[in-house]
Amino acid sequence: MLWVLYALFSAFSFATADAFTKKASSSLDLDNYILILSRFFYGAPLVLLISLFMPMPNIESGFWLALAAIIPFEVLAWILYIKAIRTSQISLVVPLLSFTPAFLVAISFLILGELPSLMGFFGIFLVVAGAYVLNLKNLNGSILEPVKSILREKGALYMLIVAFLFSITSSLSKIMVQKSSALFSGAIYLIAMALSFFAISLFTSGKNVLQLKNNFKGLLPVGAFYGLMVVFHNLAITLTIVPYMMSI
Repeated sequence: MLWVLYALFSAFSFATADAFTKKASSSLDLDNYILILSRFFYGAPLVLLISLFMPMPNIESGFWLALAAIIPFEVLAWILYIKAIRTSQISLVVPLLSFTPAFLVAISFLILGELPSLMGFFGIFLVVAGAYVLNLKNLNGSILEPVKSILREKGALYMLIVAFLFSITSSLSKIMVQKSSALFSGAIYLIAMALSFFAISLFTSGKNVLQLKNNFKGLLPVGAFYGLMVVFHNLAITLTIVPYMMSI
C-alpha cells in the first residue's frame, strides 16, 4: 500500500502549496495569473534538478502526444478556476471540485481501461460525499445549494467544468508516466505549463510578470511544494488506479 503514502504526501504538498498561495495573496498585492504561474515557474526547476540525478528513462511512443493533449486541458482548467472564484462565492463553488473522483470513474475507464472494484466504487462515493459536505461553508440554503447554483451561477458551472477537466488531465498524466518515468514526466509537465502560463501572463498581466522576481521569497515555497505534489502524484499513480489515488 505504498501508493497510499505517496498519495498522502501529494495531498499534503498540494495543501501546503495552497497555504503559501493564500499567504502570498493576502500579504502581497499579486495578480491571480502570476499566482498560478508561480506554481509551475518555481516548481519546474526543483523537479528538473531531482530528475537529473536519475537515469534518463526510455521515452516511449505516445508520451509527447499525451503531453500535447494535457496542456490545453490544464490551462483551461486553471483559467476557469480563477474565473470561478472571481465570479462566485468561494464556499459555493469549491465543493464542486469534490466531483473529480466521481468523473474519474468513467474517464479513467475510457482513457486507461481502469475500473474500481465494487468496494472501490463505494469508497469513492464516500470520499466524494464527505469532501463535498466538508467544503460546505456559510451557506444558508440546503446541502444541494452548490449543485442548484450551477443553473444560475457562472462560477459554479466553471468549477464543475474544472472538476471534469482535472479528471481528464489526471488520466493523461498516467499515460505520460507509463511512457517515461514519474520524475521525468513531472519535470516536462511543469516546464510546459510554466511556458504556457508565462505566455498567458505576458498577454493578460503585462508588466505584472515582474512580480515573480520581486516576490521570490514568498512565491518560491508555492512552486516547491507544488512540484513535490506532482512528483508524489506521479509516483502514486504508477502503483494504483487513478480514481483511488485522486480520492485520497
